[in-house]
Amino acid sequence: MTSEAKFNSSIDANYRNGKFNLYGSYNNSVTKNFNFGEINRVEQDIQQKFEILNNNKSHLFKVGLDYYLDDRNTISVFTNQNIFDGWVNVDSEINYLANAALNESQFTRNDNGNDSEQYNFNYKHDFNDDGHSLELEVDHNTYDGLSDSRNNFFSSQRPNFLENTDTDRASSTINLDYSNPISETTKLEFGLQARLFNTNIFYQSDARETNQSGVYIPTTTTFDYTRDIYSAYATYGKTLDKWSYQVGLRAETVAVDSEAFKKDLASSDETTIPFDNDYFKLYPSAFLTYTPSDKNSFQLNYSRRVDRPGIGQVNPLPEWSTPLISQFGNQELRPQFTNSIETNYTRQLENGSITAGVFYRIIEDEIQQAILIDRSDVNRLFFTNLNFDNSSAYGIELSSNYRPTKWWSINGSFDLFSQTQKSVAESFDTNQNIVLNTVKVDNIVWNVRAFNNFKVTKALSLSAFGMYSGKNKNIQFEMEDMLMVNLGMRYSFLEGKASFSLSYNDIFDTMYAQFEGQTPYLQQGRFNWESQQISGRLSYRFGGGKYRAKSRKQRDDDTKSGGGFM
Repeated sequence: MTSEAKFNSSIDANYRNGKFNLYGSYNNSVTKNFNFGEINRVEQDIQQKFEILNNNKSHLFKVGLDYYLDDRNTISVFTNQNIFDGWVNVDSEINYLANAALNESQFTRNDNGNDSEQYNFNYKHDFNDDGHSLELEVDHNTYDGLSDSRNNFFSSQRPNFLENTDTDRASSTINLDYSNPISETTKLEFGLQARLFNTNIFYQSDARETNQSGVYIPTTTTFDYTRDIYSAYATYGKTLDKWSYQVGLRAETVAVDSEAFKKDLASSDETTIPFDNDYFKLYPSAFLTYTPSDKNSFQLNYSRRVDRPGIGQVNPLPEWSTPLISQFGNQELRPQFTNSIETNYTRQLENGSITAGVFYRIIEDEIQQAILIDRSDVNRLFFTNLNFDNSSAYGIELSSNYRPTKWWSINGSFDLFSQTQKSVAESFDTNQNIVLNTVKVDNIVWNVRAFNNFKVTKALSLSAFGMYSGKNKNIQFEMEDMLMVNLGMRYSFLEGKASFSLSYNDIFDTMYAQFEGQTPYLQQGRFNWESQQISGRLSYRFGGGKYRAKSRKQRDDDTKSGGGFM
């Protein structure tokens, strides 16, 4: 069973006077959680266990100002300032079940802190009251972080070593959006965007790596990564009686320039690894809707989208390691592209609605995690991310919101899809030579979710959430199914200005990741995280809450998350 202790507090203030709306907030988060897991190499009788304790603290300050010049023009600015510090202790042990004399363990202590800043400017001009507008938004973010790690080994030939990482990151986004409802049935939108991103990471260690003679040496590595994206988009929508459609096109040019520079401090040997990836892409989209009556609606959609690798997936510096496992990013990782076509039918019911759909997707250069064999020690594995061959998926989706009674409402969804993946995996032949194998995986997955809300009285409501995810296969692993059930309640008092909420997540302690892999070794593993937790929240609203800060347009950053195994 995992455990988590969390304390959050926040305060918000808003003041409106004439043309000015001033607002601010402070949020504090203190979190301490414990996770554990294990990976077993069945045929080698090797058992690896992990225990992870995190302690994090963050302070987030936000201050903003909206200035209403007149009925048509608004200027809005805000800044977020976040201060974070934390530490993590990782205990890992390796048990050789056939020879206990080889057992070894490792203790890693990591202390890290960072300051991040966001500055946002927004200007909007409304030509009329019907949505005809021009909007400019400029957003700038900076990040400055330091991380120190101490790695101690016991009953091992490997020496202790220290690591230090200094990260500086900056990103700027400029958006210009124009919207024009030409008529009651026609709307035109277009815009321009520039996204500029740069990160510089300096890493040093006194004895993490070995030279060609197998001697542990001090090293430094500098990783510089720049990605600049310039794009333009246009959408056109029209309604014709029972039919409506929208077509769009986004064009972007991308320039990626990265360089890893490594230096052996013992011999002064230097290695430079550059990588560039410049490309121009078009992303079309089309949406067609037919509504024969108030109760029935049909839709046919096509879209193409991109998922670019995140900085953690391309950073070649070590993320974590044990004597048998390490994890690195892949500097040469390319984005994945998804072409999707789907059709949906929506039926309006007396007390809700139901939507059913069918989809087909082709994913080009899919980003997935891979397990490779360390050539310097074939007993060691390292995790990284690779672009696999194109994959395809098709399936069905069902969703519904329904109110059986005045006091009970349900939101549910179900999806089932089939996916085919083809790539390569490393293994050993009968002579223990490393070979590449072509692997094809056919995968069928289904998921179901349901959220229930029960209104007991005007002030008290109860909730129950359940989800189930079926078994899932990829190139490396077969994941077991997962189940989670959450319960909650909310009570309002003081004429609705105050509320108390209580939640209990994963009440049966069934939400964990369990997996099995065949290559390069037969492996079985399981990891638990802080899914089971009880939390309470007390809130009170001062004033009438009539005024709110000016909202910003929601945008997709097109970045693929994940990549960390643990």
